[in-house]
Amino acid sequence: MIATPNVGGHPGRDPALLKMAREAVLPGLIESFSTVLARFDDVLFDRAGTAGASQLLFLDGMRELRRRRDDIVAGFRAHLTQGWEALERGDPLSAEATLAGQIEDGLSLVPEHVLESRLAVRNFATVLLRDFKPVLSRLDRRLGVIAGGVELNADTNPISPEHIGVAIHEAFADCELAPEVRLVLIKLCERDLQQPIGKRYEYLDEQLAAAGVMPQMAARRPPPRAPSPPPRPEREAGFDGFDADTALGSSAEEGQAPAWARRFADRWAESRGRLQGSQTGHQDLPGDAGDSLGGNQGMLLDALHELLQQTRHVREDATSAASVAVGQQRPLSQREMMSVLSLLQATPSATLRAAIGEDGESLAQRLKSEVLSGATRLGVDPAQARLDPQDEDAIDLVGMLFDVMLDERDLEGRSRELIGRLVVPFVKVAMLDRRMFVQKTHPARKLLNSLAEACEGNTGESQAERVLMGKVEEIIERLVAEFNENLAIFLTLEEEFRDFLTQHRRRIEIAERRAAETQRGQEKLEMARQRASTELDRRIGDTTLPQAIGEFLRQPWQHHLTLTVLREGEDGASVGEALSLADGMLDEVAEARRHIVGKPWLQAWQPALRKVFASVGVHADAATSAIDALHDTLQGIAESRPELERALPELPQVALPSPPAQESAAVELGSKVDVSDFDNADADRFRGLEIGSWLDFVDKDGKVQAGKLSWVSPISQRLLFVNRRGVRFCVASPEELAVMVRLGRLRAHIDDGAFDSAMQGVIDRLDTKNATVH
Repeated sequence: MIATPNVGGHPGRDPALLKMAREAVLPGLIESFSTVLARFDDVLFDRAGTAGASQLLFLDGMRELRRRRDDIVAGFRAHLTQGWEALERGDPLSAEATLAGQIEDGLSLVPEHVLESRLAVRNFATVLLRDFKPVLSRLDRRLGVIAGGVELNADTNPISPEHIGVAIHEAFADCELAPEVRLVLIKLCERDLQQPIGKRYEYLDEQLAAAGVMPQMAARRPPPRAPSPPPRPEREAGFDGFDADTALGSSAEEGQAPAWARRFADRWAESRGRLQGSQTGHQDLPGDAGDSLGGNQGMLLDALHELLQQTRHVREDATSAASVAVGQQRPLSQREMMSVLSLLQATPSATLRAAIGEDGESLAQRLKSEVLSGATRLGVDPAQARLDPQDEDAIDLVGMLFDVMLDERDLEGRSRELIGRLVVPFVKVAMLDRRMFVQKTHPARKLLNSLAEACEGNTGESQAERVLMGKVEEIIERLVAEFNENLAIFLTLEEEFRDFLTQHRRRIEIAERRAAETQRGQEKLEMARQRASTELDRRIGDTTLPQAIGEFLRQPWQHHLTLTVLREGEDGASVGEALSLADGMLDEVAEARRHIVGKPWLQAWQPALRKVFASVGVHADAATSAIDALHDTLQGIAESRPELERALPELPQVALPSPPAQESAAVELGSKVDVSDFDNADADRFRGLEIGSWLDFVDKDGKVQAGKLSWVSPISQRLLFVNRRGVRFCVASPEELAVMVRLGRLRAHIDDGAFDSAMQGVIDRLDTKNATVH
């Protein structure tokens, strides 16, 4: 959306025709909007019945529409009127500048719901521009003529879908609506206004032609043919000519540029010799500190395109699609490409599914081969066809994007298969709307980020994981079945899945707290077990004890002491009592060995002994029998009569608390690694790491799993990390984490989402200077 400034006078302006055109189109557009608006409260009422926890939001939205209906229509009318009056003055209004200028207090103050609303009306405009491109092209020229030779386009034509989208945005801007309700309303406008808007365009075009405005420019009706995907907007511009402003919209919309874009821009500018100094060089880089991609998006897309061209010969072998195409004459048309991709989307070939399941094969190469071979199903001779260069760029980028994601993310089994099914739909998105690669709020990449988050590390072991995977499968099935080149489906599915994830994250928080409690309990148990073992070793060591006495101390007494420490802490009263019992019993053994005869053995320790036996389930007469065995053993030692010694009666099988299972390390360090070799500064940083911080753990195969610091033990100072489902997967000391850093198995986590992380991997693989292209 780029405004075309008009300077000078406009002697050819025809006020009468401008008035006629205004009356032919504006009242009808406003009436159509008012008509469909009157039906929206019923739709919201129906949605409320199936909205679950969001029911009240839709009911409130329904009441707000009824209360503010006149104001909403007035807001819609005001923008269209303003745009038309600007045309009559010879200074057309830019829809993009209007939309971007509604928030003037700086990028950081733009609310998320405003960004989503602006993206939704842009998608609305994209759909209508695609469907009414021929008539809109004629209207741009006819209206430009009667306005005095003004050059109009989608951004400056006051009745274009772009301006209608802005009018819809402004109509609802002051309404108190929940974000999800606002998005539903915009999507309803897209659905219900499409046909009446198209009729208004055709009517105005006919009226202007009948009035003698460029009558030679009659509508050319193509011969009937089988339905096929419509051509994508601005195909002629090419990947390397894609306009920067239409690529990302306003800088205020995007927020800070993703890390991969900033790093790539720095690297590219350096390789091109643009860095003449730190201050000068950074003026031309997209996404620099404090700046969004803004007007430099075209440079970013140009650089990506050029990098793809430079590395194509490295990435392709003799059997590649490009090599096969050498010397052939005709590139596949847009219609043919979309038809072939739609077939692959509905029924992916066995070889494509196999490529998704394998780490070694390039998805980009496989996709290009499948597209060329699939063209034969449309009657195209594969020996006479090749890929258009811009289509090949789109396939390359999407293929490598998914290659990186499947290689580096913890996606296995069903998760890998489901994410792989998105490859073909995303190739279609890349061909229809290349903004996806550089627009952080693009609904397709937002949906991919959410789906990847849900699938990563999800093995389906718990009920919650299985429910989540079921929802992922449902969303992907609907996308594959319903995506017919209308990008609005991504907005719908992303909104639905985001609501589901919000509920799922509450369950994750519960799982995370449970993981911390489990770890805390295990460490307390280990501490208690070690304390009991230490106290026993301190008292008996290698000393030979009578069988009954030794069995008593090593089994029921040690078990009782462990549980007492666990329950009361190391300084509890019962702990001191248990230690005194052991000391007292060993004193009596020493006395018996001095042959003191006639002493009432263990008489003073009867209550404590019964408490110990009770802790292992021995009560009443059974406890008396066990105490008698200890008494008789001491008596036999004192009288030097071994035949009097008795073994303890058989005790219940009560397992002593064992140490917690060794935590399976997120990173296998290897047997030859010196675990004492680490940077103290790294260890200190981990000691000060805040709860909730994320780190990336890299396994020996290069797969990355993000871990969140959930808890730090006050006992051992070890750090507990959970995965995205709140499940514990790594417990390590600061020193062990520092070793992982030194080995390259642990790094800072950049929360750019799966899409941007994979894009950084794509750039790294394309970087021939670092020899990572493959």
